[in-house]
Amino acid sequence: MNLLGIIEEIEKADPEFQDRISPRRAAIKNITSFGSKVAVAAMPFAFSTLLKKAYGQTATPSVNDVLNYALKLEFLESAFYNAGVASNISFSASEKAYLVTIQGHENAHVSFLQSVLGSAAVAQSTQGTNGTYDFTAGGTFGNVLTNADTYFAVAQAFEDTGVRAYKGQAGFLLGNKVVLTAALDIHSVEARHASAIRQVRRARGSATTKPWIVGANDTGIAAVNGNYAGEDNVVQGGVTITNLAGVSGNVSLNAATACFDEPLTSAQVVALVAPFGVK
Repeated sequence: MNLLGIIEEIEKADPEFQDRISPRRAAIKNITSFGSKVAVAAMPFAFSTLLKKAYGQTATPSVNDVLNYALKLEFLESAFYNAGVASNISFSASEKAYLVTIQGHENAHVSFLQSVLGSAAVAQSTQGTNGTYDFTAGGTFGNVLTNADTYFAVAQAFEDTGVRAYKGQAGFLLGNKVVLTAALDIHSVEARHASAIRQVRRARGSATTKPWIVGANDTGIAAVNGNYAGEDNVVQGGVTITNLAGVSGNVSLNAATACFDEPLTSAQVVALVAPFGVK
């Protein structure tokens, strides 16, 4: 998150912003002196506090709905990575390192969204069974917490779906550019998670898996086909990409479908994650 850049953009729209947050601005700048890793970890919490000081809890109900929707997804992912890191699955050292990093990000996303929403935040205890999820999805992935290949396959489905879910909600946040910026920052992190998990799966032998989504379902897992609905779309901006003449002919179907991550609606996402306990 380029927090200082965001602050500058806010100041352009709100000349009184410095007065609202001073001396908080100086404190935020000083975070960078603690080192890049500490700075990155602290940014979400600092940004949340800064926004509360500047504007208070002014989000409209529709924005709260979007953020609570995101929070439910982050609860699921956070719990999933917490369970994976704590499991006895035989991950390699590098795989475990990836998971620990992602775990930290997902836990930070939960804390950030809870902080922004305040008392309006949905409680995790309302999800699953008193906050405990069924990562097997009713037995579909029975060995998810004992088998590394299954675990990473489910992780890929979660991350790919998360990226598309955030993209699907971005339009509803256009009236609140500060919240939109924060949501898109999380979206970009989820996209990097998805790429990392896909690289891990490829290294484990899933030879056709690429760092990005290719087509309607390139996971090879029929149970998650719904998570990739619409990814075979080749029309962007009203233009059929496969009809565009390239250097060596028209754009291929695989190239066209790999160019864009298609958004998912909240209804689609809720239906997809419901088997795991998201409500």
